[in-house]
Amino acid sequence: MDQKHIVYSDEHWRILCDLRNEAVRLMKPLTHVHIECLIYGSLARGDVHKTSDIDVFIPYLQAVTLIEAALECEGIQSISREIVQATPGYAAKGYIYTSNNCGYSFPLVPLLPSEKEFYGFAGSAKQIDLESDVRVPGVDKRLMFIQPTYDGHIEYPIQGLSGEVAKILKVDTKIVRERIRTLERRDKVGRTGVYLKRSLAPSESFSEVLENLSQNRPGLRKRLRS
Repeated sequence: MDQKHIVYSDEHWRILCDLRNEAVRLMKPLTHVHIECLIYGSLARGDVHKTSDIDVFIPYLQAVTLIEAALECEGIQSISREIVQATPGYAAKGYIYTSNNCGYSFPLVPLLPSEKEFYGFAGSAKQIDLESDVRVPGVDKRLMFIQPTYDGHIEYPIQGLSGEVAKILKVDTKIVRERIRTLERRDKVGRTGVYLKRSLAPSESFSEVLENLSQNRPGLRKRLRS
C-alpha cells in the first residue's frame, strides 16, 4: 500500500481552527431550532487548505422558510441563492451562500440512501464534533483515504480497497465503487455541466421556483413526484 504520513504545520492547524470556528458559527442558528446539520469533506477530515469551502449541509427535508427564518434571526445574510440538480436522476438541492466560499445546502426532495451515504464517504461531522476537535476519516477528490492522526493524517489510494473503505466509513460498497468511477471519469474528461442551475431573485421563493422548473424538467418532476 502506497501510504504517506502527512504532518500538519502550525499554519495548517491555525487554518483548520479558523475554518471550523466559522463553520460552528454558521451551524448554531440551525441547531438552536433543532435542525440537524453537518459539514463534510476536508473540514470534517482535517486536510484543509486556505481556500477550503464551508458548506453546512442539512441532510433531511426541511421547510426552507424555517431555514431562512433561523438564519435571519441570527443576522446571517445571504449574498445569493440557487437551485442545482446535478443530473436528471439526482436530488435537486437548494443553496444559500453567505460569501464566496461559505453557505448552506439542503435537499429539496427526500434523498435516496445512496445520496445520503455520499457524505459519509467524504467524511462528515456535526457541530459537537467540531467543538470537541474531532476529525473523521473519509475520501478526498484524489480518491485518497484520509485517516486523521494526532499530528496530521495518513493517506493512501482506495483503488482495489472498496470493501475495506466501505467497512471503515460504514457505507455501502456500491457507493465507494460509484465514487471511484465518477471521479476517475472526471479526471479523464473533465468536469461536465450540471443538468439544472437556477439563481433566485430576492423576491422568489425556493418552492415557487422549484414548482415552475418542474413543469419543463422531466427529471426534476419525477423526483418531486416520487
